[in-house]
Amino acid sequence: MSERQVVLDTETTGLSASDGHRIIEIGCVEMENRRLTGRTLHHYVNPERDIDEGAMQVHGLTREMLADKPLFDQIADEFIEFVSGAEILIHNAAFDVGFLDAEFKRLRRDPLSKYCGEITDTLAMARELHPGRRNSLDVLCDRYGISNAHRKLHGALLDSELLADVYLAMTRGQDSLEIVSTASAQAAQVGLSGEWPPKDLRIVRATEQELKAHQAQIKTIEQDRGEPALWSTQ
Repeated sequence: MSERQVVLDTETTGLSASDGHRIIEIGCVEMENRRLTGRTLHHYVNPERDIDEGAMQVHGLTREMLADKPLFDQIADEFIEFVSGAEILIHNAAFDVGFLDAEFKRLRRDPLSKYCGEITDTLAMARELHPGRRNSLDVLCDRYGISNAHRKLHGALLDSELLADVYLAMTRGQDSLEIVSTASAQAAQVGLSGEWPPKDLRIVRATEQELKAHQAQIKTIEQDRGEPALWSTQ
């Protein structure tokens, strides 16, 4: 059974849904089994209200730009269908979920959690991995070597795409470095039979540039952990 996830981000007219602020943009990116499928959902939304100056400075959207966009109730069904049954990944989930639940409440519909699977807060994940450090999306992109040079303003779809890359980097984990211990398993992995390693096995040595890159990566790990990396202690 495939594992379906939807990375989600919103932009809003202000900071608090309880103050009547509204969603003005929704961006979603789909992943299955940790791979981007290419399916996305993106809408600008007419909030039918003014946008705070501080919010405009973040995303660059104005009430005039959104005047001809659909209302939330016109995109609600399409949004629900897209996220239905999936695990939802959101950076600072309480913020976006609060706004989405407020929009659904206006329509007398169930909250987001009724339509999707688990809701995962990637900010909480980042804080566990990097305690005491800044964990904004921009900082995490820097930390994991993900280019966000094209991100001049916040945008829901672009931020979802960046967050998908950050999530995959944060959750790559030790399983990607798994070493198979038995000779038979090693042989089966590469379609070989007989003794391991085979006599004609080609050995490729790391270049000087690759060794330098490896040392730089170890240094990054040590900075994140605040202690020597495992490879440095052997």
